[in-house]
Amino acid sequence: MKRNLLTVVAAGAIALGGFVLVQAQPGSGGHGGWHGHAFGLQRITEKLNLTSDQETKVQPIVDAAKPQIAAIHQEAMQKMKTVMDSTLSQIRPLLNPDQQKKLDDIQKAHQDMMNAHKELHNAMQQ
Repeated sequence: MKRNLLTVVAAGAIALGGFVLVQAQPGSGGHGGWHGHAFGLQRITEKLNLTSDQETKVQPIVDAAKPQIAAIHQEAMQKMKTVMDSTLSQIRPLLNPDQQKKLDDIQKAHQDMMNAHKELHNAMQQ
């Protein structure tokens, strides 16, 4: 039971790490991050073989959706982080010292990974 609980906690921490990473990249271009859905709108319009007149009319609509999508995504990620933090704070006291250390290691590894991805993203923007 404790092993299953630790597995669930680890999976949750991994998921949170990915979500927070996505949240940390709100202004990146057309590759990953929150704009993935807005970029999906762009891809749909490309697949429709729009005429140049249609593209001219559609592009402002897609551009207007991007900040709305970003705001929704950021709000959802913040809510997810709050739930995950609360859940982990309730689970942590149930773990033995070895499991708590593993949880700490998992969380640190994900924080390190997020920092590295953020550094990479920033370097690529320069």
